[in-house]
Amino acid sequence: MRILAILALCSVAARALPDARFDDSAKAPAPVASPKAPASAISEDDGRVWAEFETPGKAERNALVDAGISLEEIKPGRAAGFATPKALARAAAKGLKPAVKVSLRARFGKLDFPDKDSIYHNYKELEADLRGLAARAPDVASVLSIGKSTQGKDILAIRLNKGARGTQASAKPGIVFLGTHHAREHLSTEVPLLIAKHLVDNRAQPEIARLLETRDVYFVPMVNPDGVEYDIEGGRYHMHRKNMAKNADGSTGVDLNRNYSWGWGGGGASPHPDDDTYRGPSAFSEPESRAVRDFVEARPNLKVMLSYHTFSELILYPWGGSDEPIPDAKARAAFIAMAGEMSKMTGYTPQQSSDLYIATGDTCDWAWGAKGIYAFTFELTPKSMWDGGFYPGAGVVQRVLQANIRPALYLIDLADDPQRSIKGPSAFAAAAR
Repeated sequence: MRILAILALCSVAARALPDARFDDSAKAPAPVASPKAPASAISEDDGRVWAEFETPGKAERNALVDAGISLEEIKPGRAAGFATPKALARAAAKGLKPAVKVSLRARFGKLDFPDKDSIYHNYKELEADLRGLAARAPDVASVLSIGKSTQGKDILAIRLNKGARGTQASAKPGIVFLGTHHAREHLSTEVPLLIAKHLVDNRAQPEIARLLETRDVYFVPMVNPDGVEYDIEGGRYHMHRKNMAKNADGSTGVDLNRNYSWGWGGGGASPHPDDDTYRGPSAFSEPESRAVRDFVEARPNLKVMLSYHTFSELILYPWGGSDEPIPDAKARAAFIAMAGEMSKMTGYTPQQSSDLYIATGDTCDWAWGAKGIYAFTFELTPKSMWDGGFYPGAGVVQRVLQANIRPALYLIDLADDPQRSIKGPSAFAAAAR
C-alpha cells in the first residue's frame, strides 16, 4: 500500500526546522495552543505528547534533547517535539517545562491512507521498482542487498556502474545515497529512488552518460524497512521514527541515526529505550546500522555520502556531535563550498549539523570521522510542521525531486576529488545557476 503523505524530520539528530537562521537573542513568542495540523495523522495515543518549550538558546535545546525529547521544530526562542512522560519529567528536573503540551491525537488528528495507487512506496513496491529498473537497464543497473533488517527484510540497493554489477569490486570513485533511516520520513525514500530512475531514463544524455561511465553510484532508498512498514500499518500513520527492535523494557525501537559508533553515547542521544532518540544498548547494536557500516567498509572507493531526511530544508555537514568544526581546514573548506553550491540549487540552508543542537552517533559523523567520506544530510521539504511536516502529501514529490537532481549530479561528479569544490563551481553547479 502506498502512502499519500510524508513525515520525518529527522536529521542528524532528529534535526529541527527553523524558518530562518536562528537568532538566539530573539524574544520568544507568546505560547499559543497548537491547532490541528491539516495533513498529518496518528493511529493512536501511545503515551507520547507534543510539547512546546520557550527556549532562549542552544543550551536549552541541548538540555531538552539530552532529556530524551525529539525536537522537530525550532524557531527563535521556541522549540517543540515528541516527548514521553518520563522525558518531560527529566526536562522539568532541569527547569524546562513545556508552555504547551497536547496528546498526539489532539495535535495531529487521524487520516486514512490513500489507495494503493498513491505514489509513495511500501517495501514490496520499492523492491518491485528497483528490480524493474535494473531489468530495463541491465547494461548499467543491478540490485543487491546490503544486509538484513531486524525482522529479516533485505535492505536493498540499486547500483549504477558500467563495468561492475552487484557486489563486484570497482576502482571507480564511488558515492552512496541513503534514505529512510527514520521510518516516518517517507519522502526520503522517494527522492533517492526517483533520482536513480532519472539517471537510468536519461543515461544517453552526455553529462549523465559520462558520470555512469566513470563513477560507481549506489542508492539505498530504505535503510529502515521494518519501521516504514509499521508506520503505515493498519491504514493509519504511527509517527514512528525508530526501527522495530524489541527493547528490554518492553518498548520498541532504536533510533538508527544515533546508533553509529563515532561519538556514540554522547549528548543528544537518549539512553532511555522509550524515547524517540534512543541510541541503542551499544554502538552498531542494530542490524540496519551494521549493514550500512559493512557496506561502506567493503567499498574503499566510496568518497561521498548523502543521507536524506525530512523535514526543514537544510544541508547539514559534520560535526553533529560537537560544536567544534572539523579540524582539517582544507576539508572544512570543501564541505562549506559544496554545501553552499547545493544551497543555491535547492534553496535549502547550509550549516554545520550541531548549529541546531548536539546529536551523537550520527551516520554522517561516522562516515567522515571514521572513513574520511564527505558526508551530508539533506533535510528535505517542507520547511515547517505547518507546511505538512512529516506527511506533506503527494503533490510535493516531483517538486522536491526536481530540486534535488542537480545536487546529486554535482556530488557524483565530485566523487573523484571533493576538494575540487574549493577551486570554484563545477559544470554541474554552473548549469544550475
